[in-house]
Amino acid sequence: MLENVDLLNMQAIELAAQGNYADAIVCLKRALAISDTNHLLWFNLGITYRDAGKFTQAKKALEKAFKLKDDDIDTIETLAHVNNALGDTLEALFYCEYGTNLFPGNPHMWNTLGVIQFNNGNHTQACAAFEHAVTLNPYYYDALYNLRDTYDELGNQAGKAACEKNMKSISKGN
Repeated sequence: MLENVDLLNMQAIELAAQGNYADAIVCLKRALAISDTNHLLWFNLGITYRDAGKFTQAKKALEKAFKLKDDDIDTIETLAHVNNALGDTLEALFYCEYGTNLFPGNPHMWNTLGVIQFNNGNHTQACAAFEHAVTLNPYYYDALYNLRDTYDELGNQAGKAACEKNMKSISKGN
């Protein structure tokens, strides 16, 4: 009986959701043996490695996914996060800049850029990225939260208070 790529992929997703990363990786590798040019399989392998805490393997798989489909926002954003987790700030920022240029209206990509800048002590650049994310989506709670913390670091108490007010209104559903 021939193995089906889609079934192997779905099985891998179910296994990973249960925390069984080793078996999920085996399923994805079997699927890739059948179809090694499938962007989604490489992406899911990268995500599974990431969730298993294997960031170097995650990066390799995600880079293959990126080479196959360099305009997938999920791949780009995940590569930024994985590179940041590996301590490769320049590579993480490359993917953030690539993603914000390709998808300038995506608030998640701007938030990711802000997180990486903030974590590297670049609070002014982080502030600009978070402000852009919130401009694109004023109800994006994570970006407001990050912007509030950035305003606090920069000593902008009025900005911090405005973020807190907006966060409260979002959490209350107003």
